[in-house]
Amino acid sequence: MKKFWRNANFRLRSGIIITTIFFILGFVVYYIPHVNPFTYNSYPSKLSPSWEHWLGTTSMGQDIFWLLIEAIHNSLLIGLTVALIGTVVGVFVGLLAGFSGGVLDRVLTVVTDTFVVIPSLPILVLMTSLMKGSATVFLMALVLGMFAWAWPSRQIRSLALTIKERDFIHTAWFSGEGTIQVVVTEILPYALTWSLSNFMNATLAAIASESSLAVLGLSPANMISLGNMIQWARERNAIFARQWFWIGSPIVATVLLFIGLFLLITGYNDYLSMKRGK
Repeated sequence: MKKFWRNANFRLRSGIIITTIFFILGFVVYYIPHVNPFTYNSYPSKLSPSWEHWLGTTSMGQDIFWLLIEAIHNSLLIGLTVALIGTVVGVFVGLLAGFSGGVLDRVLTVVTDTFVVIPSLPILVLMTSLMKGSATVFLMALVLGMFAWAWPSRQIRSLALTIKERDFIHTAWFSGEGTIQVVVTEILPYALTWSLSNFMNATLAAIASESSLAVLGLSPANMISLGNMIQWARERNAIFARQWFWIGSPIVATVLLFIGLFLLITGYNDYLSMKRGK
């Protein structure tokens, strides 16, 4: 770890620090006992920031700080779940298609291309409307994950096509290994580095997609997320009421989270390029 941190560039270090802070807020501070922030009239409304309420309270008597912690937790959970689905499914389908060839490759390629060209926003709008605002965090993640695997699958298929003709793959074939075994044991290690970079990028894209749906009023109304927190503040005219901490805290948190993930992705890619150069 010391060697990694010493060789890491400024962007990678900054990204690690920012994202670590958010993970601490979303998965450590989140579990400190507190009143359910979704419950209305838990406290007097429109309180200014104080030691008891660090960011004040909303016009519905909710503690803004704990509302923000819950929103960070759920947004990160959605992003990580969608990224895991998209990366795992995309890598497996892409490797299987590129390595197997023949009919299976054509079928998987057609399915992948279909999901690539389908406009995701209208489908997401339709599905969130059918859920009637009652979806859970994981159901929302599954909906977003439906469209998160196609591009990774196309990219990893290209990698598989370049690797499949190498000598060590033919050796594995002649030793009696099956297709799935060759994909998992011989080709997958080459895709792990790319998979990690795609995982971070997919996390960022998933959080952005959920936030966009929320600001449009299409995210589940019973789920606290960064996007929904912004939408609720807009609906309750937080700007006109000069409740800057209510509308401003989720916006600032979203921007900082995006910056942290972006720095982490670009810094990590530069770090890998530096290692290859050595």
